[in-house]
Amino acid sequence: MKKIKFILLLFCFNLCISQSEVQTLNLYDAALELTNQKVTYDPSYFSIDYPNGDVPSDKGVCTDVIIRAYRKLGIDLQKEVHEDMKANFNVYPKIWGLKTTDKNIDHRRVPNLMVYFKRQGAEKPITKNANDYKPGDVVCWNLRGATTHIGIVVNKKSKDGKRNLIVHNIGAGQVIEDCLFNFKIIGHYQTNSI
Repeated sequence: MKKIKFILLLFCFNLCISQSEVQTLNLYDAALELTNQKVTYDPSYFSIDYPNGDVPSDKGVCTDVIIRAYRKLGIDLQKEVHEDMKANFNVYPKIWGLKTTDKNIDHRRVPNLMVYFKRQGAEKPITKNANDYKPGDVVCWNLRGATTHIGIVVNKKSKDGKRNLIVHNIGAGQVIEDCLFNFKIIGHYQTNSI
């Protein structure tokens, strides 16, 4: 009987530790971890598993940073975006001429993530005040024309200490940079609670 009680106590202790570890990991920590992995910028279309599908681990674009960071928190944006798009296809952009959802790519498109985050109630005001962009926030930019970009605000500061840095992939892999105001911000989301 004592052995069974000990095993149950050990199991409960391990469960408590596991739950507290999950609770302490946040989106910006997950994003920072990604900067340790070498990734080549590759915007190719990939046929991937569903759910929890991913492009090859050594490839990716800006949206893959977001997707992979959320995966570290146990959230599958591929599934979440796909299900929301299936149920609400009419509210998502029609930029690509699609007539239906595509579970391989829909979650890898910045405009779709913007709609999804807004629909989850995560939208925050766009400002020119660096203090408004907190670690864990997701920021979207317009680079030029119809080219959009996305990244995660982290808890590391610029050299002058005025801005939080961004983890993103704009062509050089998953990197951390001081680029918050380098482009026109078109979306700002507090997404840690999604």
